[in-house]
Amino acid sequence: MKRIYLYLSAILLIVSCSSDLLDTTPYSAISSQTMWTTDNLTDLGVTGVYAALRLGTGSSSTTSPYELYETDRFGFTGQSRFDESLLRGTITAGDGLFSTMWQNFYEGIQRTNDAIKNIPLKSPSVATKKARYIAECKFLRAYFYYRLNQLYKGVPIYLEPFTAEEATKARSTEDEVWNQIITDLTDCINETNLPDRYVSGNANYGHITKGAAYALRGKVYMYQKKWDLAAQDFSKVKDCGYSLFSNYKTLFTTANEQCPEMIFSIQNIGQQDFGGSVQLYYGSRSAFTSDWNYFMPTPDLVDLYENIDGSKFNWDDVIPGYSSLTVAEREVYFLRDNLTTAEKNAAALRGAKMSLYLPTGNEARILKAYQNRDPRLAATVITPYSTFTGAYNNTSTVAVATLRWPYRSQALTGGDIQTDTQNYFYYLYRKFVIEGVTDILNRNYSPIDMPIIRYADVLLLWAEALNEQGFVPEAISKVNEIRQRAGVALLNSNAATTVTGQADLRVRIQNERSVEFAGEGVNYFDQLRWKIWKDKVFYSGNGSKQIWGGVVSSYSFKGDYIYTWPIPASEIQINPNLTQNDGWIN
Repeated sequence: MKRIYLYLSAILLIVSCSSDLLDTTPYSAISSQTMWTTDNLTDLGVTGVYAALRLGTGSSSTTSPYELYETDRFGFTGQSRFDESLLRGTITAGDGLFSTMWQNFYEGIQRTNDAIKNIPLKSPSVATKKARYIAECKFLRAYFYYRLNQLYKGVPIYLEPFTAEEATKARSTEDEVWNQIITDLTDCINETNLPDRYVSGNANYGHITKGAAYALRGKVYMYQKKWDLAAQDFSKVKDCGYSLFSNYKTLFTTANEQCPEMIFSIQNIGQQDFGGSVQLYYGSRSAFTSDWNYFMPTPDLVDLYENIDGSKFNWDDVIPGYSSLTVAEREVYFLRDNLTTAEKNAAALRGAKMSLYLPTGNEARILKAYQNRDPRLAATVITPYSTFTGAYNNTSTVAVATLRWPYRSQALTGGDIQTDTQNYFYYLYRKFVIEGVTDILNRNYSPIDMPIIRYADVLLLWAEALNEQGFVPEAISKVNEIRQRAGVALLNSNAATTVTGQADLRVRIQNERSVEFAGEGVNYFDQLRWKIWKDKVFYSGNGSKQIWGGVVSSYSFKGDYIYTWPIPASEIQINPNLTQNDGWIN
């Protein structure tokens, strides 16, 4: 049973709900004098701390663009259907993106501080439970500071509950914040009442574990480039009992969200206030619940998936002469069979080289580009002329639709996938989008848990830490665990996969993480940490792109300083002791 998901508004639920659900009320619904003073209120209060993980997910029938996975739209693996001011070069320190993230994380910190201070003082719960809860809250405080430090690089540290009037601290340095995070996580690891791992179905599943603390501390050491300490922590995660799930394609489903690969997740259920918005933002109009496909994979990501033998994908190997055409001319290869005269004329006006069009073989020709590829591609992306099992015209009738261009219509049989962007032809996410008509009730609350840390993440970071120490063979073995599960050729198994040294493996690990974690809110943070974001996203002619590379919205790099987010202008107005990051204007 999922325990850490409820954050309810009715005070009556304190006495009416089953205690094993760990239901809770908002912090504002219980007076500070009363909170923590019974065993039940202690349970409820801790669940209120966990509920801070949901502050970016929206509420009721609304959704929010602030769930962390959605930051993938800023990296080279994901894109938005809208002009993004961060990518267009027009964003300022006053943008709501920066202030909302800041406020959400500090709200989480405030809740953890309340629990850490008052559980020992007020709670009558047994000592073992209180010790475990304090450790869990220290992990969550570390996590919220981790997210802040990833983005803002040095923030005020508050370790006690504080009022708005007391929020006047100056910023600590980036390294001081990392060290505070390590202190909290070390306390978690040293807490004997914190278990290594909860198995599926355990009544406490969803609570923080020692394995999660090791994993997050290892991630911090990666930022500090303490490669040996990071590798040691990642090995401890394995010792705690975490491992890869056998099937990548079915990993991101409700059936497998408690498998040993999942270390730390935001738990969702398919009910109002308690689900995720990934279905709405990733799914299409042809998915059951009729979704919006706000965020989509980029052509750069799709081209990064290797051939199944481990060789690099190259368009010219599939369609000789492809790269010699202009971007506009390449559209011809993605057109559906049997175009009407009007459709042919429209494609020609857009610049497609129609002399290369095959009236009855165009679809079969382009399909070859997506065959015999890394199986994670088909598990992650809906590619041209592949199918998706959704619903017909926003009904509960199952319909299998095909991604064709140009779009014509949905149909009960043989119809096209309809999108909210049907005047353009984009890749669509398959990952996290529920197929069929029985496993989701509303697009605003997907029941699939959102993984924040999974064992694959640990393995590839472990590989990176080993490689940076010069332990290349050991690092290769970690990467190969991921590739073996994926079903793609192992490194050093043939000429195409031969690793030539540390620098080569560094790039291979970066690419492996890009395809493994597409759409999970990991890749953008990786690109910032590796300092490759500018080169990967802002190269000449890049932008939000259609499948063949046609730019719909151009990107413009504002300056190197945008690798670090600005302290929100609204926060500086409130707290004059805050200083702005270099390059940003309040």
